[in-house]
Amino acid sequence: MRSLTYLSLLLVVPQTLALKAHDFKTCSQSGFCRRGRALSARAREAGEKWISPYTVDPSSIAIASHQATFTAGVKSSLYPEIKFGLELRVHDDGVVRVRMDELGGLRKRYDEAASWALISEPVISKDIKWTAGKKDIRAVYGAKKENEVVVTFAPLRVALLRGGKEQVVLNGQGLLHMEHFRTKTPEVTHTEEPEPKEGEEIVEDEAQVVVKSENPRAWFEGDKEDDWWEETFSSWTDTKPKGPESLSLDINFPNHGTIYGIPQHATRLALPTTAGESPFFSDPYRLYNADVFEYLASSSMSIYGSIPVLHAHSAESTVGIFDAVASETWIDVAHASEKSTETHWISESGILDVFLMPGPTPNDIFRQYARLTGTTVLPAQWSLGYHQCRWNYVSSDDVRAVQKRFDEEDIPVDVFWLDIEYSEEHKYFIWDKKNFPDPVDMVNDVAALGRKMVVIVDPHLKRTSDYPVYKKASELGYLVKNKNNDEYEGWCWSGSSAWMDFFNPGVWDWWISLFKTQKLENGWSWTESTEAVHIWNDMNEPSVFNGPEITMPKDNIHHGGWEHRDVHNVNGMLYSNLTSQAVARRSDPPKRPFVLTRAFYAGSQRFGAMWTGDNLGTWEHMAVGVKIVLSLNIGGFSYAGSDVGGFFGNPEPEMLVRWYQVGAFAPFFRAHAHIDAKRREPFLLDQPYKGIVRDILRLRYSLLPVWYTAFRETSVTGFPVLRPHYVVFPKDQAGFDIDDQYYIGASGLLVKPITEKGATETKVYLAEDQVYYDYFNHHAYRGAAKGKEITVPAALHQIPLFIRGGSIIPTRERPRRATTSMKKDPFTLRVALDKTGTARGELYLDDGETYGHEKGQFVWRELVAEKPVKKARSVRIASKDLGLRRPGEAVEGVALTAFDPGNAFAKSIGDVRVEKVVVLGLNAKPTGVRVEGGGDLVWEYTPGVAAGEKKEGTASVLSIKDPKVLVTKDWAIVIEW
Repeated sequence: MRSLTYLSLLLVVPQTLALKAHDFKTCSQSGFCRRGRALSARAREAGEKWISPYTVDPSSIAIASHQATFTAGVKSSLYPEIKFGLELRVHDDGVVRVRMDELGGLRKRYDEAASWALISEPVISKDIKWTAGKKDIRAVYGAKKENEVVVTFAPLRVALLRGGKEQVVLNGQGLLHMEHFRTKTPEVTHTEEPEPKEGEEIVEDEAQVVVKSENPRAWFEGDKEDDWWEETFSSWTDTKPKGPESLSLDINFPNHGTIYGIPQHATRLALPTTAGESPFFSDPYRLYNADVFEYLASSSMSIYGSIPVLHAHSAESTVGIFDAVASETWIDVAHASEKSTETHWISESGILDVFLMPGPTPNDIFRQYARLTGTTVLPAQWSLGYHQCRWNYVSSDDVRAVQKRFDEEDIPVDVFWLDIEYSEEHKYFIWDKKNFPDPVDMVNDVAALGRKMVVIVDPHLKRTSDYPVYKKASELGYLVKNKNNDEYEGWCWSGSSAWMDFFNPGVWDWWISLFKTQKLENGWSWTESTEAVHIWNDMNEPSVFNGPEITMPKDNIHHGGWEHRDVHNVNGMLYSNLTSQAVARRSDPPKRPFVLTRAFYAGSQRFGAMWTGDNLGTWEHMAVGVKIVLSLNIGGFSYAGSDVGGFFGNPEPEMLVRWYQVGAFAPFFRAHAHIDAKRREPFLLDQPYKGIVRDILRLRYSLLPVWYTAFRETSVTGFPVLRPHYVVFPKDQAGFDIDDQYYIGASGLLVKPITEKGATETKVYLAEDQVYYDYFNHHAYRGAAKGKEITVPAALHQIPLFIRGGSIIPTRERPRRATTSMKKDPFTLRVALDKTGTARGELYLDDGETYGHEKGQFVWRELVAEKPVKKARSVRIASKDLGLRRPGEAVEGVALTAFDPGNAFAKSIGDVRVEKVVVLGLNAKPTGVRVEGGGDLVWEYTPGVAAGEKKEGTASVLSIKDPKVLVTKDWAIVIEW
């Protein structure tokens, strides 16, 4: 967010008003990136003559007692006096971890990024043995011995193979370079002309004569010290007290031609090239959390978050890598051929710590990555509803008035948000009593109708003695220090500001205590709050208005003596982590918190939601927002969305309607607007736009069982909530580049949001020989074995939404004001038969608020439509308890010993029933419809196209009225014809 009202701020930081390219570095303006790219250029020029200077010392190899880990010494022919250590581990799921560090150097390299990202130390395999030979050391593993990892000694090269084919190769191009720590050597100057010694030359200058020795390392490192010790960008100088310490590494995928991931960038899902012939972008992809105001809709520049995980895909397999580095990183992408991809990773600091994920399917990669960094949190159910926000609702009465209008217009909403103006002089936690004189009463008025509030708490603390949060943090030494080890002062919304150092363990419990709603005996807490208030963490890159690239200087100091350059990309994650814990632990017992973050890193998915930042109200930003959210889902962060309507601007009604359609099919669904934007709450729209948006919101709420069930799955498996085409159909090469349509979980729902002005129809790609039903009018479309593009209507009131044949969609159809009013509502089941006449779905329910589900307090049902063996002309639709399918085993993380189908939650919804069943694509008009073991049911049948037919047209529809079967019980409905 940005304001045009704070003239003092604007005079200090006019660059924050809009994106200006010169506010942010390009690779050529970043010393270590420039050096890394120059290294790559020298390697290309040398061709086959280029040989990496790094080699493994075979005599130093030590294999651990459990056999799956080995260590070895590594030498560089450039610097034989510098020692490096290599370690490889094979985890029990086949992931290979490769670590390399400088040993016994002048300083220690930062090696803690993985400790923040990983959920625990990975389990090492007990079945794998390394075999050392004269030229390499290798291990073969897998159920069929299909995987192999080979470490070549001279030069050092690491390869992961499957079926004898190389999948991932490290240092195959010889671009590995760990800049070792060194002492700055002052340049020798002379006032008199010296005599040159052997191997030296004299370079004359008007002011002095300098003697320079020949540099035998120039072929590799270059012939000059390029920003080794001090670096200037615009008006800022980075002192770089540790000197050069960057890490260069090429990671190549010889048999995979498409790559996805490394969010967050505003670009296509399948990443375009940045190197080689005719690159799409001229700069590498940058991972450096930054407040990139009004970011471009197509760019490789960094924006708010960084997840250094990459998927490489082909029709044969998928592999992945996770590079656990927290410093600024640039990644070049090139394609040596249509079937191979080369990447070059250049990081400013840190050790080499790369995880190789063998796949071989996309879901295997999701599972392997989730075992490393955790899964997307199972959110509170209310947080999947609609969120209404703007900068700013100006008073308590304004909030009440907005809520009243939503209810008068029968428009559902679950959350109202307050931006920075709720706080007194931007002292977060402290209410502006002039405009919010009764904050607790206001929150209670919202909560009385089953809703929540979210308020912003930014990381910058106003540096004033009358702000108890800052005063105590300063006294305790909890704030980030500048290069001189004094309290760092920067400029943000609060004016002169300081920043909490969340790397300091002493901060953790203290920060958590601030969110307590009860008065503390020894400390300050937020007593003017309630459990209905949740938190928005913005500006946590961190954004510093008068800092280099609108962030914190890299030579600032954090706990442990680490420079900000070492931890920059992790910084924002620690903030949302601690805030999430704080909101959960204010309740006894804890309740699921909602925390929205703007900055993030690998592992941030464990703590809440994210949004794509300060987007523009344009069609281009609407479209790229879909691609960014898909990329985040690939990167393990499913709980994501973009500001509906665009943060900036005043979208015309058509655009706003389309944006609501986009938002309704994103995991996180929030409308938001800049302080200078016109009010655009949906109830302010004229007809027919208001009615269309109301229908969109009601559709979102009716589908909440689908969204919640999808989130349950991602919370235990890591499979994304939004699934692009290649995830669902990994062998269909024609769909690898598709990023404007996607599936919602395993539900079978396929959506293509419209992001083009004036559209009345669109094309949708169907990858398989299967029937797809229009969700609204039941028109049956046919795919083809080799893929087929269909044209579908897409007028403003229409959303291209389809049910894949073979799916069962559970919904709740009664319009409600908020999710809390839906807890006892009955269900409708849409049974979309596939061409064989069968279907399947799932329904997951819990209380949506507590952690009772972790103790077995849930309902998890499998819904099936199957053909009884003895009677072919019938379909049996049934509900089964998934929790009892595998007695004695754990069901995706929940031990069955803790699960009781008659648990307290199940009993609390024991009378919730299915009120309607709609069967699409039935072969013929039924002769009877009955509950198994019960009586006949009331039904209506409309003839039409059957699922098994080859033709298209409106499908046959059987509507069964109120079968009175219960959601928590086993039951079956038999349809005969």
